Amino acid sequence: MADVSIIGAGSWGTALAKLLHKNGHKVTVWSVLEEEIDMLNEEHEHKEKLPGVKLPEDMVFTTDLEAAVKGKEVLVLAVPSPYTRSTSHRMKEYVTGGQIIVDVAKGIEEKTLMTLSRIIEEEIPQARVAVLSGPSHAEEVGRGIPTTIVVGAKEKETAEYLQNLFMNEVFRVYISPDVLGIELGAALKNVVALAAGIADGLGYGDNTKAALITRGITEISRLGTAMGGRAETFSGLTGIGDLIVTCASMHSRNRRAGILIGKGYTMEEAMQEVKMVVEGVYSAKAAMALAEKYGVQLPIIEQVNAVLFHGKTADEAVKDLMLRDKKLENSDLPW
Repeated sequence: MADVSIIGAGSWGTALAKLLHKNGHKVTVWSVLEEEIDMLNEEHEHKEKLPGVKLPEDMVFTTDLEAAVKGKEVLVLAVPSPYTRSTSHRMKEYVTGGQIIVDVAKGIEEKTLMTLSRIIEEEIPQARVAVLSGPSHAEEVGRGIPTTIVVGAKEKETAEYLQNLFMNEVFRVYISPDVLGIELGAALKNVVALAAGIADGLGYGDNTKAALITRGITEISRLGTAMGGRAETFSGLTGIGDLIVTCASMHSRNRRAGILIGKGYTMEEAMQEVKMVVEGVYSAKAAMALAEKYGVQLPIIEQVNAVLFHGKTADEAVKDLMLRDKKLENSDLPW
């Protein structure tokens, strides 16, 4: 049995707390929001973000960050990506050398263009940092629906330890050394999911969705490999797997926000309606900055940025995508 803390009591953190408790571990859940912790202590259920998923009576809920961090074997960092740096900074003084921090959020920091694991390593250099990602809606993991994910870590022993910690009969865990590729696939698919939602909001069909998914993974792979990620990662669970589930499911906050934008909502109105952090919005600008830095073309992500931040209408963006210069589908194939 391991002593584990979940730092962040949103839907994903709550679902993973239940999973880890089911696996026989001692689980503490921390939130900065006192009213959220009060609700969890009283109801043993996150009524707003994960309704219907009951949590065990012996699970600990707290706003005391020191108590949640000190002495724990594993810290699962589950705060939304815009708060990764600030939360890591607060945690730093309580983390001792060798503690494992598993980041489960998805994003790229806009100002620095850093992945979340690099932010954690910068803020808490004494920790061992890993990531967990893949096609895994919290609503389904909380209900015990079979799910498969991947853990990435620099050290194989860390990855194997976390594989054993999380894995059970309904939650299959693979491991990989390609931390960068895992994080890039996870962050960039949220931007493509916004595009898929926008297409749905415009009333387009399956043909459009399939095109966005297929060409979207091409863009993700193009940037990811230019940055040093492995091509195999982008054809796996945190590339095409996560992209499919995020573009297709109404559990996806990015797709839901995109649908609203396609129907004429502004970005701000869509985010207010979804009532959760839409991480693709925060990653979209960073993705374009990375594309410029590494000299790669991301036409879908470029049009998403134009709609989100530059006042372009969704139907104009689709038209410009369709009428781009004629291209080969794969320039590496000989005639």
